[in-house]
Amino acid sequence: MDIKIKSSSEIEKMTEAGRILAEILDELFTYVRPGISTYELDTICEKLIKKNECLPILKGYEGFPSASCISVNDQVGHGIPHPEHFLDEGDIVKIDTSISYNGWCADAARTIPVGKADPLLLDLIENVKGAFYAGLEKAVAGNQLNEIGRAIEEFAVRHDLSVVRDMMGHGIGQKLHEDPPVPHFKEDEDGPLLLSGMTLAIEPMLNMGESDVVWGDDDWTVYTADYSFSAHYENTILITDNKPVILTPVSYC
Repeated sequence: MDIKIKSSSEIEKMTEAGRILAEILDELFTYVRPGISTYELDTICEKLIKKNECLPILKGYEGFPSASCISVNDQVGHGIPHPEHFLDEGDIVKIDTSISYNGWCADAARTIPVGKADPLLLDLIENVKGAFYAGLEKAVAGNQLNEIGRAIEEFAVRHDLSVVRDMMGHGIGQKLHEDPPVPHFKEDEDGPLLLSGMTLAIEPMLNMGESDVVWGDDDWTVYTADYSFSAHYENTILITDNKPVILTPVSYC
């Protein structure tokens, strides 16, 4: 496994990329409302990325056609924006995007209620955030990677939610996806030791029903197998000897 440890100058570059992505997402989220299409949101996202002199690295990634993944309700992730997919009052929408700035990547996602959502869905959104922070507490140099996933899964189980096991977090740096894969559940092996200077994208996806997922006809969009609603929360983070640092400080949620 080729895990890259970032130097202080490289961390500065990733910090700047993360700051810019956070600002892009905070502005993008102001456009979420009933009646807007996922395609329009993606168009705005791409414009904001380019306005900030960044590259929309999801677009064209392994053939993905858009600058962002926008997934609604029972869509877990990798949703392809569509001009005829309009958001409705009470939906929950997951917006996940990544940028490259001066050769360094940042990746983040949030789940947002559209208008007034059911309190159970608001709890789901709050709990996927809580699961992320439960994992983040274990993201400290000297811990094993598996401690992150164990903490996330234990949090999910306590709140009667299931963890999607088919989609994981990842290392990140000059490439969007680097080693190591970051599971959001307990594995049999402890995984690599966390070291100061590692940068990871931690992104739990929690379902209100079972953990099983299926891929749609477009070969990208992932759905819950039982049609239950799903939520997603992601940040790019830096491992240090002390407290982990969130490099994508999105203000929303």
